[in-house]
Amino acid sequence: QVQLVESGGGLVQAGGSLRLSCAASGRTFSSYIVGWFRQAPGKDREFVAAENWSGGSTYYVDSVKGRFAISRDNAKNTVYLQMNSLKPEDTAVYYCAATGRLVYSGRYDQPSEYGYWGQGTQVTVSS
Repeated sequence: QVQLVESGGGLVQAGGSLRLSCAASGRTFSSYIVGWFRQAPGKDREFVAAENWSGGSTYYVDSVKGRFAISRDNAKNTVYLQMNSLKPEDTAVYYCAATGRLVYSGRYDQPSEYGYWGQGTQVTVSS
């Protein structure tokens, strides 16, 4: 079992930055692919970014490319999402998720791929 806890959300003006953290406990993080998703009110959960277990491959939804960066610190069992140049349309609850490499089927952008989820952290970007 893996427990995930997000932090770092908040209220920021458009153009500002936030760094979200996702701390894992229960098992080592280093063999998991980790993703960030977001969900705005009335909308489906949307893929934002993912990183494989080695950190050698990262994936982003087009709308955040060049603005967001996913990274991990396996020694701290923590994954980060650095968000720069934030826009009002980035407003959502952000969730981190993880799945083990043995069950991973390559669909990093699908919520159903991930077996472990955090509780979410609210990000609000004002115009």
